[in-house]
Amino acid sequence: MSDGANDTTQEIAVEVAKGRTISPLLKLALEFGPLAIFFFANSYGDRLFGVAEDRRIFVATGIFIVASLVALALSRALMGYLPRMAIVNAMVVTVFGGLTLALDDAFFIKVKPTIVNTLFGCVLLGGLAFGRSLLSLVLETVLQLDEEGWRKLTFRWGLFFFVLAALNEVVWRTQTQDFWVAFKVWGVMPLTMAFALAQTPLILRHEIKAAKSGE
Repeated sequence: MSDGANDTTQEIAVEVAKGRTISPLLKLALEFGPLAIFFFANSYGDRLFGVAEDRRIFVATGIFIVASLVALALSRALMGYLPRMAIVNAMVVTVFGGLTLALDDAFFIKVKPTIVNTLFGCVLLGGLAFGRSLLSLVLETVLQLDEEGWRKLTFRWGLFFFVLAALNEVVWRTQTQDFWVAFKVWGVMPLTMAFALAQTPLILRHEIKAAKSGE
């Protein structure tokens, strides 16, 4: 799942299950760090590396790939295992970033969020079509919801991923490259966190309360 709040929740669930936790701030740095570096390199690449202004995106993409792989290695060293979402993120960044550099075309790095978010949306809504609330497989160690709650939450997240895909398409096709990079870094994560918080009433309504001892 791109770099979103549900991804963070998933990894926390895995950590709890495995008995390995790290500082939330450190976890945020590992997840958000490569994107922040991407933004910084794109904004100042011409001054730092002496490249033409229209070539900054390619320098930033190369650095983004390296930073994502370093974050993956650090996650392995600190947690003792490779988080699944970190693996997916590093693979996607490497593939689409590699295509960007190999073909000298920024289209591939720009369309990456569209493809990834569309894929997540299809997986979640496709699972519902076959009677499976796949989000429960990811978050069941963190949330205990009834069947209707999982179905509604999965449906909402599926739609939200399609919204993110559509937003990415609108932004990169209509705005400047610098604006797209800034939106990718400073726009998508706050939107995702706000959406996750907005699901709190639904979660509270459908939460399965643990039975009290002695009852």
